[in-house]
This record gives sequence, structure tokens and C-alpha cells, in this order.
Amino acid sequence: MNLISVDSYSHHIHRMVLDNGIVVLVKHNPAADIIAARLFIRAGSQWETTAQAGLSHLLSAVMTKGTDRLSSLEIAEAVESVGASLGSDSTTDYFLVSLKTVSADFATMLKLAGELLRSPSIPEHELELEQRLTLQAIRSQQEQPFTVAFDQLRQMMYANHPYALSNLGTEATVAQLQRDDLLQYHQTHFRPDHLVISVCGRIQPAEVLSLVQEVFGDWAVPSQPVPPLNLPALERFPTRRAIAQATQQTIVMLGYLAPAIPRPELQASDTFSAETSFPAAYSLEEYIALKLLSSYLSNGLSSRLFVELREKRGLAYEVSGFYPTRLHPAQFVVYMGTAPENTETALTSLQAEVDRLRHHPLEPQEIQTAKNKLLGQYALGKQTNAQIAQIFGWYETIGLGIEFDQQFQAAVSEISAEVAQAVAQRYLVQPYVSLVGPADWVLPFVQ
Repeated sequence: MNLISVDSYSHHIHRMVLDNGIVVLVKHNPAADIIAARLFIRAGSQWETTAQAGLSHLLSAVMTKGTDRLSSLEIAEAVESVGASLGSDSTTDYFLVSLKTVSADFATMLKLAGELLRSPSIPEHELELEQRLTLQAIRSQQEQPFTVAFDQLRQMMYANHPYALSNLGTEATVAQLQRDDLLQYHQTHFRPDHLVISVCGRIQPAEVLSLVQEVFGDWAVPSQPVPPLNLPALERFPTRRAIAQATQQTIVMLGYLAPAIPRPELQASDTFSAETSFPAAYSLEEYIALKLLSSYLSNGLSSRLFVELREKRGLAYEVSGFYPTRLHPAQFVVYMGTAPENTETALTSLQAEVDRLRHHPLEPQEIQTAKNKLLGQYALGKQTNAQIAQIFGWYETIGLGIEFDQQFQAAVSEISAEVAQAVAQRYLVQPYVSLVGPADWVLPFVQ
């Protein structure tokens, strides 16, 4: 077993690795008698085939509904009788089991979480129920213009890459999933050398390690390796698409392929065609610069998009953007909800604001404000035990390591306006455009 300890500003994180490959992270926080834990599995919907889209989400929905030893009702009673919380979730880049409890019940809840992870029974009747609920959720999303626009944008940008599809899957794929599909996925990806356990609360690292050894120490690494993840290379062919819906407003959405996390094992490429090919690796500087530019454009009521397009020009019912942290190429997205008759002006204005980042460096006050916002929200995201367990476990799971907490904050502080402009010139060139709204106002833009 290996042990390292990392000081991350106010967060002193202990990192331990068991002989079977499980990584354990512990932050001792005696402030309140609460312990939060996050159990990450390196899996997620990126490992699904197109025909099985939604499989990992469905597994997360039924994981808490039975084990080889316990029924759904017995699991619920065990959790609720002590006022704890225990649940599972799946994203594109990882699978997660979360728990929160008072210190006295942590050992019991960790054992239950281990049982759910290692031996879910996936009862047929529970699976059928969760399939129906998932299908209802998919149909409900199809009635939401923003979600329809975003789904269309993903499909345009990612084609046959797993990021093209919603984590829920599609009606066609979810309806045909079988219990054996979930069991096979679980058998393939749920293994100790793919597990990260992140804990924060009133408990010492040595006690956590002892409990993890008790619950997971006998979990052997399978002899069969996980099949390699062969994802298609992405190319940039920006296009425009529109979906006609009888809505009260038009959704205008622009998307740019943008850097994934800067993984140490990959070196950033300095040469690629701005028109088509997209690099496989990126620098920390590029990633940070786009985080900063996204914050400048869309972070709060004082953001550039909100002030210019809503407050000054009255174009937007809502206007914002996002740039998520992803294992594979991400999306730099800006969007607006506007009156249908303003569709053309909204599209032109939204793109002009992004283009401005390429043509004009941010003023000193602008870039400092963007940094303050980004770092302030980052600090606010590490206040609770659950937030701390989440962020450090996530960093470990996606390969950044717990040291990235310091690296991120230092890199944000050091980025210059000139670097941010150069990165904008590299990535924010020509957008994919997704429109949803009344036919007369959106279809002309794609004809």
C-alpha cells in the first residue's frame, strides 16, 4: 500500500492506494458530525455502444433497488432508519455512488455502498419500472426547447462519438435494453482497480483505510482487462441546423469544439488545421483560458452577454453559456432565448460577442473581474464535506490528481489577456449553430 499526503491550500488530503488498486482519499474535517463519501468508478456512458445508449444511466437507477442479500425495501429502510442518504448516478465520464451520514453510522453505510457496487441484483420488475421512468424523462425533454436545441448541437458536433447522445439514451435504445446487458456492463467495468473512494468528515484517515480494507480488501482484480476505449477522432465541420417548434421563443445556440482536460500523459499538439482536424491533446493554458473566457461571457448578471444582449439591447429572455470539464473534447457553448422575430439579430449579436474575443484582448479590469468570479465560485464549490469529497475524487478519477486543485487556481491567476486572445483565435473560430423555434423564423437560416 502506498500513502501520500497533499496540502491543497486549506484542504489537507491523504491519498492511499490499496494492493488491489483502489485509491482512497481522505480529508479529516471535525467541524460537524457528518461524513460524506463519493465512490467513483471509471466507467460512464462513454463505454456504451450506440445501440446501448442509456445503459449506464439505467444501471445507476436500479443499483440501489436490490443486492444478492437485500431487497429494495430493505435497502431503503437501512438508509432511512438512520437518516442517511445513499444514491447512485452516471455521467459520460464516470459512475458514482454517493453517501452521507453521521459519523456513528458511516461504517454501516460504507458496507452497504460496497454491497451495492459489488453485487447488485438488478431485479427484473425494478428494471422495467426504471425503463418506463427513463422513457418518460426522454419524452419530457423533447418538449423543452433548450434541451431539444442542445441535443441537436451535440449530434452536430460529435456525430458518432459517445458525447453526441444524452446520458439518458434514446427511446429506441432504452426500450430494448435487457438485464443481461446491465450485468455484462457491471462485470466488465466494476472492478477495484477502477475505483476511487473519496471521504470527507469527522473521521481519521487510518479509520477510513481500515474500513475500506474490511469492505473492499478481498475484491480481486479480474484477470480479463477492460476492453480498450476506441473513440472516433473528431473533425470540425461547423454547420447550421434548425428544428421547427411552435414555441413562444426561439433558442439560438452556438457551439465550438474545445479542449478536454489537460492529461499529463498526452502532449498538446501545436499544429492542426483550423478548418477540420481537432487536436487529441491540449495544454493547461488552453483549458484555463477558455474557462476564463466562458466566465467573462456568461458568469452572472454582470457578464458580458447578460449586460450587452439583455440589459442594453433587450434581445434576450435568457442568455448564458458553459464550458464543461470533460475527458474528451468538450463544448464551448453560448445560447440565448429570444422573441422569434429577433432570431436573426440574436444570432448575429451572439456570434459577434464570441468573435470579439478573437479580435480584442480583454481589458485589465475585464480579465481581473473574470478571474475573481471564476476563483470565487471555485472556492464556494468546496464548502461542504460532500463538495470536497466530490471535487477531489473527481480529479483523481479523470486523471488530473488531487494536486490539480492548486494547479488550477495558480493557472487562473497567471493567465494573461494576450494568451486568452490567442486561445480564442485557435478554438472560437466558426460555430456550430442550433436553432429551435417557429418555422418561419428558424428554417430560413438553414436553407
